[in-house]
Amino acid sequence: MMPNRIDVHSHLIPGVDDGCQTVEESIACARLMVSAGYTHSFCTPHIHPDFPDHTSAAIAQWTATLQKEFEKAAVPLTLLPGGEINIWGDLSQTLSETRVATYGGWNRHCLVDMWADALPDFFAQSVKWLQSKNLTVILGHPERMKAVQRDPALADKFAEMGVLLQGNLQCFSDPPGSNTRTTAEKFLKEGRYFMLGSDLHRMASLPARLAGLQFAIDLAGKAAVDKLTVENPKVLMG
Repeated sequence: MMPNRIDVHSHLIPGVDDGCQTVEESIACARLMVSAGYTHSFCTPHIHPDFPDHTSAAIAQWTATLQKEFEKAAVPLTLLPGGEINIWGDLSQTLSETRVATYGGWNRHCLVDMWADALPDFFAQSVKWLQSKNLTVILGHPERMKAVQRDPALADKFAEMGVLLQGNLQCFSDPPGSNTRTTAEKFLKEGRYFMLGSDLHRMASLPARLAGLQFAIDLAGKAAVDKLTVENPKVLMG
């Protein structure tokens, strides 16, 4: 029996960022996710200065609109709103309350990302600001951050800060020995991840991401990966 997997990180909403560009592409990606055992997916468009119109309300509306398209196309994937908040220097001063996108809009968990060669001081400041709103902060694909690749012990710092980690499935299908795959495999084996997400963008890269799901299962076992894609993501649900 296929597990009821929950994708916690995806860019399925068409035409709003660097993810799917058309409804047809979103539907094609969704069908492939369903075939891989996914029943739910959080739509997490980028929250970034380049996308000033990406508010929680807008994302909820886009998600509902796409859900109707899935229903018309008989795609059995349930969508929920979310967002991927980029951490930038003056986040706490410039990110409006309307753009603090949370999983499901339930104001309990938020997904963040960051790209840095070394972890800047404003990362901790931004995390504390989000946590002051009673949010649990989840850091997306830390294995893709050069700072983490250079110093995997940063995972301890994240844990001390109360930050949970979300691994990216594609990294498990990156070339063996690559920095991303080496770090992802290390964190998976050490039990560092709270959950794994596809970080689905477009159809072209989706097969590699789902191949990464199988690589993760081969590495850690089905029970461990089910925990990261089925059981733990249920915590995000309303």
